[in-house]
Amino acid sequence: MIEQAGIGAGVAEGRGKLDRYFQISARGSTQRQEVLAGITTFMAMVYSVIVVPGMLGEAGFDKSAVFVAVCLTTAFGSLLMGLWAKLPLAIGCAISLTAFTAFGLVLGHHLSPQVALGAVFLMGIVFTAISVTGVRSWILKNLPAGVAHGTGVGIGLFLLLIASNGVGLVVKNAHPGLPVALGNITAFPVLMSILGLAAIFGMERRRVPGGILLVIIAISILGLIFDPAVKFSGVFSMPSLGAPGKSLIGSMDLHGALSSAVIPSVLALVMTAVFDATGTIRAVAGQAGQLDEHGHIINGNRALTADSLSSIFSGFFGGAPAAAYIESAAGVAAGAKTGLAAAVVGALFLVMIFFSPLAALVPSYATAPALMYVGLLMLGNISKLHMDDMVDAMAGLVCAVFIVLTCNIVTGIMLGFSTLVIGRIIGGEFKKLNVGTVAIAIALAVFYAGGWAI
Repeated sequence: MIEQAGIGAGVAEGRGKLDRYFQISARGSTQRQEVLAGITTFMAMVYSVIVVPGMLGEAGFDKSAVFVAVCLTTAFGSLLMGLWAKLPLAIGCAISLTAFTAFGLVLGHHLSPQVALGAVFLMGIVFTAISVTGVRSWILKNLPAGVAHGTGVGIGLFLLLIASNGVGLVVKNAHPGLPVALGNITAFPVLMSILGLAAIFGMERRRVPGGILLVIIAISILGLIFDPAVKFSGVFSMPSLGAPGKSLIGSMDLHGALSSAVIPSVLALVMTAVFDATGTIRAVAGQAGQLDEHGHIINGNRALTADSLSSIFSGFFGGAPAAAYIESAAGVAAGAKTGLAAAVVGALFLVMIFFSPLAALVPSYATAPALMYVGLLMLGNISKLHMDDMVDAMAGLVCAVFIVLTCNIVTGIMLGFSTLVIGRIIGGEFKKLNVGTVAIAIALAVFYAGGWAI
């Protein structure tokens, strides 16, 4: 009995240390809630271990080696974010930057995978320098309120479009007219997505702990039973670093990446990552309630440094540039408020290295409802736009709308900044502008006018 009491006291003390380290109780959460939220984020972004190797594989990268690189990068970045910055933000290989690396650098500019990885590595170094020197924090502090809230609304709309398109609810319009059209609404993936979204509404209304995660699991089981495309192909698989002579670890060609032909692409990667990832971090942290009284991200400097360091790590291991994942908002919707959730994501991706066959068991229509729900929640940021300052509010709406219309977060931010500055000047409100806001607007306009935007 004494021994059992000692074990119980030890467990309680361990939980107490965990609570104090992550400030779980102080932020209004519980350890159980954080773990469930972390699993939810993991389920929402596990598709990356399939999508990223697929895209880079088309460019000549060894897919099995990229799979390991994605898992290691996500584990490193998410653990760093969780344990150091203590925020519920997961980091992984960014899908947009993966596409640019594969189709822009390798297939478009005919660079070798090694030179492309060198570009990713250099991008990570410059990205980190911008973060640790405070440039990214300065950008955040000069982010106008309207653009900041508009970014959250735009990312919510973007998530809705991504999820709807991924399951075929919204498709590219093959006929004259608007660019998108309604897909096959009676298709199994579409029906499962709508059912899942409605189920999440009900679960959240009842405040069922881990309700979003339960819906993802239930839809995955239904897919395994009724969808021939979802096949069980095993559980365990030893990781492969690539075929003989094709290992990507440490294979980056820095000399080739420093050539005059590649440097502009490196800078384009940096510029895109700075505003894309920074906007995502600000939006998700705000959704999690992790902003101080001045509207700044709690542990913001650490958060910004964590995702930039991850790109250096990714370039070394053979992956694409890393950034904070929008899908972290799924975990936030499930209750994540601390870094424990991000640490859980990192730990699960480490385990995923040995369970690659299971990755295919979570179909897109199982995670789509979670992303749709998160997108709908993020639309609530529109209530934070104050119409008594019309120029600021309208610039925020421009940012939101054009994030989804152009499918590019940076483009929306650029248009938001530009319309804000020009609107202030023409409206005789130039005294409301500061040097930082004007400087960022000019830098973004030059970036786009010069044709460097991704």
